[in-house]
Amino acid sequence: MFGLLGSGNLGNDGSLEAVLQYLRADHPDAVVDALCGGPEAVRARYRIPATRLHWYRGEYRTASRAGAVAGKALGKVVDAARTAAWVRRHDVVIVPGMGVLEATLPLRPWGFPYALFLLCASGRALGTPVALVGVGAAPIRDRATRALVRWSGKLAAYRSYRDDLSRDAMRRMGVDTSGDKVYPDLAFALPTPQASAPPGQVCVGVMDFHGGNDDRARAEEIHRRYLEGTTRFVRALVEDGRRVRLLTGDACDTSVVEAILRAVDSPLVSASDATSLDALMREAADAESVVATRYHNLVCALKAGTPTLALSYAAKSDALMDRMGLGAYRHPAREVDADQLLVQFRDLEKHGAELRNTLTERNREAERQLRDQFRDLTEALFPAAAHDRMRETP
Repeated sequence: MFGLLGSGNLGNDGSLEAVLQYLRADHPDAVVDALCGGPEAVRARYRIPATRLHWYRGEYRTASRAGAVAGKALGKVVDAARTAAWVRRHDVVIVPGMGVLEATLPLRPWGFPYALFLLCASGRALGTPVALVGVGAAPIRDRATRALVRWSGKLAAYRSYRDDLSRDAMRRMGVDTSGDKVYPDLAFALPTPQASAPPGQVCVGVMDFHGGNDDRARAEEIHRRYLEGTTRFVRALVEDGRRVRLLTGDACDTSVVEAILRAVDSPLVSASDATSLDALMREAADAESVVATRYHNLVCALKAGTPTLALSYAAKSDALMDRMGLGAYRHPAREVDADQLLVQFRDLEKHGAELRNTLTERNREAERQLRDQFRDLTEALFPAAAHDRMRETP
């Protein structure tokens, strides 16, 4: 397993969990380990050996001093050798989900795009298949980042995507996607929790949102508007007597939670301490409705069957809402208008019963499609196992 796993992003870890669940059920003899961002967390939570993705420990800190710049530069050379040596020891490498082929959040080419390129190039050179399974992709303007992503896609032995937009983006970048398939996000393969709390609570999923890779010049303005609009919306819910539960999806989101708690200052507002996608899904299942920004907050709420409104920051969120039949319930994260958001929210709750029925049907279809995804993956990566299974099936 390869990726920014165990680094605090619950969506990334949920994708890993879904693939581990598949491997343990369908390939129980597989020996699994990870090259990842947070090896300590992966070892503790998933009980698999894990190695740090980058040799230089300050990889994701801004390098302002000469020593830090030199350390990062040396790290790029060392990582090329480390990645190749790690790939050589494996029969198959899986990149489980995640938006590894997109730049919808701030991203530098020499960070994860370079690490993914090293992986895919090593796999091609050493004959180890690298599978990009259920990944997200998006158009990328930065030339260096786009080149690394394009070559990663070309060098991978297997590709599948979590939406049509991702496959189209890779095709426009010059990757032959004629044999690539689209399936729902891997998190839809996780078990669905049952609601256990009394109705009436609203979950609001927040994000330390500063725009995307192309918004760096106005990142602070975007963040201010997002925070002010979201805070006003939470305050309006409290004034209506609603209990509000604040959700996050990454460790960096806690600053937004703390800012809202201070600004609203009400016992009706509380913060979730969920540390896994399963825990987030249980929070969403207990809610009357959900308003959320992060992509995997949306996935959790929709998977739980809870009426959901998206504070959408990227095309992937729009595509997800369309797939699940809730495309009408979207609001731009870059321009949060609390009054308009409240109107949309009330309409969401007015149609709550029929939306729950819609989500039940769409979730059933998503689970069926992901069974096809894992069967396809077995045929591509474990052909002997697939052949044996066909012989055993009457």
